[in-house]
Amino acid sequence: MQANRIDEWLAAENRLDEIPARPDAAAIDPARTSGLALLRSALDGAGLNASIGRTLDFRLVEVEHGRAVFQGAPSQAHYNPLGTVHGGWFAALLDSAVGCAVHSALDAGQSYTTLELKVNYVRALTDRVPRVRAIGEVIHRGRRVATAEARLVGPDDKLYAHATTTCLVFDIPEAA
Repeated sequence: MQANRIDEWLAAENRLDEIPARPDAAAIDPARTSGLALLRSALDGAGLNASIGRTLDFRLVEVEHGRAVFQGAPSQAHYNPLGTVHGGWFAALLDSAVGCAVHSALDAGQSYTTLELKVNYVRALTDRVPRVRAIGEVIHRGRRVATAEARLVGPDDKLYAHATTTCLVFDIPEAA
């Protein structure tokens, strides 16, 4: 089962790699685009991708309303002095999943900022695990506050960490 799952995960990455960047990416106005449409545009080559993903070797691979999935490849470049993946790498991947889950539930003209991120580390991670996925889902979307949770799992469904977030939702100010 794990071999099939990792093949599926790698195929998802390969499909995304084959999508050419579209020149109309700069034309997307976050103030006039829903969070879901903005995130979907990143998947179809028209949107802007966060450089943190390139730096830390993870990326958005799935998005739907209230749900975002990020996939990452842990490597020795992410190791702490103890010989395992640094907790900050876990936190960045989980923060992306919960934040984008919230973002996918926002209307055009809205944005958010993280008020709190709580991460629980369950087991160590090394580069022997070829990929992990952070699966984020909105728990509550209110007018001004949203909460979400995420699980960081390997292709064998082992849980490595889980997180919750509280986000402040606000209207994007009109341009002067």
